[in-house]
Amino acid sequence: MNPRRDPVTHVVLLFGAVLFVAPLWLALVGSTQDPAAIARGDLSLLPGHEGFSAYARVLAGPVPRMLLISLGMALAIAIGKIVISVLSAYAVVFFRFPGRKLAFWLIFITLMLPVEVRIIPTYSVMAGLGLINTFTGLWLPLIASATATLLFRQVFVAIPDELVEAARMDGAGPLRFLWDVVLPVSAANIAALFVILFIYGWNQYLWPLLVATNPKLDTIVIGIVKMVAVETETDWSAVMATAILALLPPVVVVLLMQRWFVAGLTESEK
Repeated sequence: MNPRRDPVTHVVLLFGAVLFVAPLWLALVGSTQDPAAIARGDLSLLPGHEGFSAYARVLAGPVPRMLLISLGMALAIAIGKIVISVLSAYAVVFFRFPGRKLAFWLIFITLMLPVEVRIIPTYSVMAGLGLINTFTGLWLPLIASATATLLFRQVFVAIPDELVEAARMDGAGPLRFLWDVVLPVSAANIAALFVILFIYGWNQYLWPLLVATNPKLDTIVIGIVKMVAVETETDWSAVMATAILALLPPVVVVLLMQRWFVAGLTESEK
């Protein structure tokens, strides 16, 4: 049976799309409605009469700064993870030195350690370096990635030995071989991993909550949580407007890099 003509496939796909889109639609229409009505549970499925006034309110406050903090942190984490992982995998695959396999397995073992296990010693190291309540402290401990190193290692292992020998005979040194051969071959994988790591950095909550108690270093995720007041009435339309604004940068990154993202996930021949 042709899956394009299978009605069950289309129904399941449509149901899945509704499950994903429904919360976004509720947030969008909620940002245009009266906060008091939302607090009473009278959230309409249609846009309200408030229009986009909630967006003007949040953009006049600290939300733009929180978006910039999150953007800077996400870019630093994504780029830092890719740079360190590429160099680590390159060294493990193409260099011969004592303890090479041991170094790789030590990196691999860290995959078994959840973030919660490492967070207290990591905080202690950041405190010792004086990076608490600094922008550097937000992203620096998060730029090492065993997963990315493992993925790049698998990509580099697939590079034919003949290509390595040809580059060596052509007089290419390690840096030239990395720049002219390895990185172009891995471009699609780098792009796909960048998208995943950017979203990972953008959604960080636990670590920024611990390392940055200064409100000026609040990320957009933490800002949304703080907007949900406990003792006073919550401006729910502003919360939902901020949530919609927080979705825009990841969506833009995915749309701009969609072709490379799909190629990096589906490409099998190197």
